[in-house]
Amino acid sequence: MAVNPMQRKARNSFLLGMLVMLVIAAIIIAFLVIQLKNYMDKENAEKQASVNIAVLNQSVKSGQIITADMLTQKTVNRNLIPSDAIGDVATLSNYNLEDKEGNAVTSSYDSDNEETRYYITIDGTEYELFQEENTLNYYINVRNEKQYLELNSVPVVAKVTMQANTVLTRELVTSGDNTTSNDVRREEYNMIVLPSQLETGDYIDIRLVLPSGLNYIVVSKKEVTIPEVSGIPSENTIWVNLTEGEISLMSNAIVEAYRMDGAKLYANIYTEPGMQDAAIPTYTPSSAVAELIRANPNIIETARQELESRYNAGQRLNVIDPAVNANGQTGDTNVKSNVEEEITTTKENRKDYLDSLASTTNSTTN
Repeated sequence: MAVNPMQRKARNSFLLGMLVMLVIAAIIIAFLVIQLKNYMDKENAEKQASVNIAVLNQSVKSGQIITADMLTQKTVNRNLIPSDAIGDVATLSNYNLEDKEGNAVTSSYDSDNEETRYYITIDGTEYELFQEENTLNYYINVRNEKQYLELNSVPVVAKVTMQANTVLTRELVTSGDNTTSNDVRREEYNMIVLPSQLETGDYIDIRLVLPSGLNYIVVSKKEVTIPEVSGIPSENTIWVNLTEGEISLMSNAIVEAYRMDGAKLYANIYTEPGMQDAAIPTYTPSSAVAELIRANPNIIETARQELESRYNAGQRLNVIDPAVNANGQTGDTNVKSNVEEEITTTKENRKDYLDSLASTTNSTTN
């Protein structure tokens, strides 16, 4: 049967339209496939380039101990952060480990296996550090045999003041030195001349200055706590953690300071405690205090040996005893009057500063 030319033309147009539609659909599908592939490739590339980092969720001061609750874990592109960024809270907890001999544990990120490996250097040889899953004990392989290590946790301290959202790196933190021994006690003092703007968390040296101008460090780099009463910081009282030996030194220095007209005990603040090492104490006690240190059973053996060598009675500077004795019978009177005077002066100085803080707070609130 003959086909009408109009029908043939219509059929050809339909077939041509279908072909064009198929070509267009194929082009669209190919474009979408390419776009999807590019998206997946980009996503995979970003995933491979992503690492976990530890970010501060609050501001910290120089010298402040950093704990896990101060950190938030985030995932970012490795190209946008320093190469020594600390990966996560778990890495941080391992970063602050050392063995009994003081050999520190270090870490490095294995990008091929996407894991952090830990190492310890003992007697000049670096070993990879492992932890047993069932016992959680740490060990190294020495000549194909497990050698177990006893690790001590030491504080991780901020070297500098950092604001919230700072990426934590190994250059910004260090291992702290404020480990606590059995003879450490919290001591309260209210006769030390304090800096007007001293705050809780600051680190101080407590020094004794003589009328002649000679200046001695009694105890060094102590973190200060300002006690509060009903939410109000004390004007003249501080708490510091001291060993038995340091407590004895402070007691001796207090008596000597107030037996001399013009002498005083005062505190000065470390500007960057996270980066500054503790000063070496230069004050030496009287022979009576040295004997107390030797006889006190509460001082651990290591501290006793250190104090005996540092505070040998024969090393006591001769300028201190004559300065004390020169006051003769007036010494006892000076103890009482100068203690009262220093406490009054300290209260006034601190009160002015605390009043200014309270005024600023009230103004902001209003």
